[in-house]
Amino acid sequence: QVQLVESGGGLVQAGESLRLSCEVSGVPALIFNHSTLGWYRQAPGKERELVASITSTTTQYDASVNGRYIISRDNARHGLYLQMNNLKSEDTAVYYCTILSSRGNVYGQGTQVTVSS
Repeated sequence: QVQLVESGGGLVQAGESLRLSCEVSGVPALIFNHSTLGWYRQAPGKERELVASITSTTTQYDASVNGRYIISRDNARHGLYLQMNNLKSEDTAVYYCTILSSRGNVYGQGTQVTVSS
């Protein structure tokens, strides 16, 4: 059974940083290493949006976080990470670790990030 478990969320002030982590289990190493992984977020009253993704060779960012967020992965640990710097109040949301797939994305349970201004 595939499981994604996020951690690292919390309450911070604007301008501070947080690092989110995600542990993925139940995925064979060969598949994991070639999977596209990402972080989605969903703010209250808004749709879930993809903020960053990573393949084995490339990274992509939504314009709203480009230059502030850094996505990374550790294939040996089946881990996915999101370094969030210079946080803003509009970054407040539940953040979800994701395996992106044409057959349907797989999400973790989410971790809350709250940024106070």
